[in-house]
Amino acid sequence: MKISLESRLFTNICATIRHPLSSRKRRAWREAMKARVFSAKGASVAHRLSVDARMYNVYVGNSLSRYPASDYISWSPPPQTKFRDDIKVIAYYLPQFHPIPENDVWWGKGFTEWRNVARAFPVFDGHYQPRIPGELGYYDLRLVDNMRRQIELATAYGVSAFCFHFYWFGGKTLLEQPLRNVLENKDLAIPFSLCWANENWSRRWDGGDNSLLIRQQHSPSDDVEFIRYIEKYFRDERYMKVDGKPVLSVYRPDILPDSQATVTRWREEAIRLGFPGLYLIATNSFNFVDYREHGFDALSEFPPHQLQFHFLQESYHTSSERVGGSIYSYPKLVDYELSKPSPEGTVHPGVMPGWDNSARRPNDAIIFHGATPALFRRWLERAVEKAASNPEAERFVFINAWNEWAEGAYLEPDARYGYAWLQMVREATREE
Repeated sequence: MKISLESRLFTNICATIRHPLSSRKRRAWREAMKARVFSAKGASVAHRLSVDARMYNVYVGNSLSRYPASDYISWSPPPQTKFRDDIKVIAYYLPQFHPIPENDVWWGKGFTEWRNVARAFPVFDGHYQPRIPGELGYYDLRLVDNMRRQIELATAYGVSAFCFHFYWFGGKTLLEQPLRNVLENKDLAIPFSLCWANENWSRRWDGGDNSLLIRQQHSPSDDVEFIRYIEKYFRDERYMKVDGKPVLSVYRPDILPDSQATVTRWREEAIRLGFPGLYLIATNSFNFVDYREHGFDALSEFPPHQLQFHFLQESYHTSSERVGGSIYSYPKLVDYELSKPSPEGTVHPGVMPGWDNSARRPNDAIIFHGATPALFRRWLERAVEKAASNPEAERFVFINAWNEWAEGAYLEPDARYGYAWLQMVREATREE
């Protein structure tokens, strides 16, 4: 049996993605793939090769942005849009797009999240990969001008604030340079807050205990040191506050050894520093809901956590590269979110423009297929309605995310949709 040229090219691409630094390993992997293909029988082999050949064509087409022209919304100088002032739309901000010494050691010299984004490939017909950035390109967050343009775009289209993911490990911080840029450049004029991403870092990108890179170190003294360290951000005039209390989100409240004690120490230390307290938000990640019992003021939805999933995996013939993961329906998810009743308590609604972590997990990604700007707008409009029922100073909507490119969750311009995701934010939040 002969393998088509397209299949060979696709196999070479996959080999390069798996082993970018070793020609010997690439060669061995290709031989293993050949052996695996030829050990299979009859029609199933032909079918698998046919799927893989199609995936090569899909990969080329997507890489060249061969999408319907109607998908794309161009940039134009925005009109003086008046946005609702009773709702704050807050986008989570990933600071991973600059090299740091730790990532050099763990992932190779010069690593940033862009290395993952660039290696993504489609695994079924219609799969939107790779994701190619638009105007901002493969930016480096060490350069303040890049952040300046991000903020210009965000504020022009109705994003009220950024919530920066903050990485603190028992006194050690990672990826803090973008936040330092904010402190040092007062013209980066956007309100902001922090979300402590208080989980371990692992090679699996899942926050678990396997293949650890750096571990959290919780302790009473660390609770106090944490608040003292981030005081410099709290004191910035752009930092988000509710009734004078700095806003602080926690991604994984469920893994704090004694969350009530930690929260008490945080509040006491904030008062010692001269603040009236803290406004503490717990995300609903990993099925967390009991925010009051753990001492928090509010809960924020953090999709794709705690969503209703409609399984699509069996609807698609997938590439031989795919050995796990799940494919879900984004349209069905939006339908569910539009009909879901508002929860009790102070819950900040959350939305996501999409989700696909193929860049980080090429062979077993979680994919929400069928996301479009129009569907995202419908979900965001419903979230704005829900937020309006919260107390006046606490009407927040969280978007996951501004720039989670490796998870397919971003508002920034891309090669397929242009400024469409941002345009949907504008349309959902402008004052009628």
